[in-house]
Amino acid sequence: MKIAIAIGDPNGIGPEIAVKAAMKFAGSGIEPVLVGDEFVIREYGGAGLCIAPIAALEPAGFLPGRIDPRAGRATVAYVREAVRLVNAGEVSAIVACPQSETAINSAGIPFSGYAGLLAQITETPEDQVFLMLVAAGLRIAHVTLHESVRSALGRITIERVVAAGLASVKAVERLGVANPKLGVVGINPHAGENGLFGDDDDRITQPAVARLKALGVDAHGPIGADLMLSQRKHDVYLVMFHDQGHIPIKLLSPLRSSALSIGTPVLFSSVGHGCAHDIAGKGVADPISVIETLALLGGAAAH
Repeated sequence: MKIAIAIGDPNGIGPEIAVKAAMKFAGSGIEPVLVGDEFVIREYGGAGLCIAPIAALEPAGFLPGRIDPRAGRATVAYVREAVRLVNAGEVSAIVACPQSETAINSAGIPFSGYAGLLAQITETPEDQVFLMLVAAGLRIAHVTLHESVRSALGRITIERVVAAGLASVKAVERLGVANPKLGVVGINPHAGENGLFGDDDDRITQPAVARLKALGVDAHGPIGADLMLSQRKHDVYLVMFHDQGHIPIKLLSPLRSSALSIGTPVLFSSVGHGCAHDIAGKGVADPISVIETLALLGGAAAH
C-alpha cells in the first residue's frame, strides 16, 4: 500500500522526519512515497527512497531554520501534488508534515490549516471539513479551529455541529471502529448548567445531539468537556473550540498525535506538532508522529 508523505515546510523539520519515517517502513506492507523537491529530500539522505519529485522551491529558498514565503508556497504545492496522486490512484492516503502558517500567508496564500486547504483542493465546502486529533487512545474532532473564541461562537450552529458529528463518525468507522459512540462536549462550562452559565447549549448542542440521534448516530451529550473527556466512555469526542480538544491531546501526547482532516474524499492526516525551525537541519528531529500516522492511515486505508 502506497501512502504519500508531503514533506511540509522545507525549511522546518518536515523533510527530515519524512525521510526518517519512510526508512522505518522499508520492506513493510506500507510503501511511503515522499512528495517534495528532490534536492531537499536528498539533502536529508532520502536518495534511495521512493520519491514523487516536484519542482516547487528555488534552491535559494532552501534555508533550514528560517521562515520564508518561498518555502510556504512550496508547502502548498507539495500537498496539491499529493492529492493529485490520490486522485490518480497512485497512492491511497496522505500524511502531511508540519507547515508554517506564517510562511504560507506571507506568500500571499490565505491559509489557516491543512483542513481548509484540503477542502479547497478537493472542492469540498469548507464548512464540511473538520480536524480530528488522534493520540493516546483519544479521538477528538473540532467544530471550530483556528479563530478567536468570539468568532468561533458565532459560527457554531446546529447544522455545523451535526455536520461535524457525522464526519467524525464516518472517519472513526474508516479507522475500523464499528458503531462508534460519539460524545458531544458542551459550549459552556458544565454544558450551561441548565441555563445558569448561558443558553448556548440549550439552543445549539442539545438540538444537534437530538438530530444526530434521529440520523442513527449513537450520540451522547452535551456534557461539560472536563467531565466527558475524563470519563473516556466514547469512541470519538466532538468539541466546540480549538483548545477544548488540543489541550488534552497535547498534555497526554505532545509529540505523537495525528491530525486528520475529515469530511473530504481524501484520507489525509498531518501531525500534531509544528515545524520546529529552531532544530531544523540539525538531524535531531523525532519522526515518531509521522511513523504512527503512517501506521494509522495504513490501517484505515485497508478497510
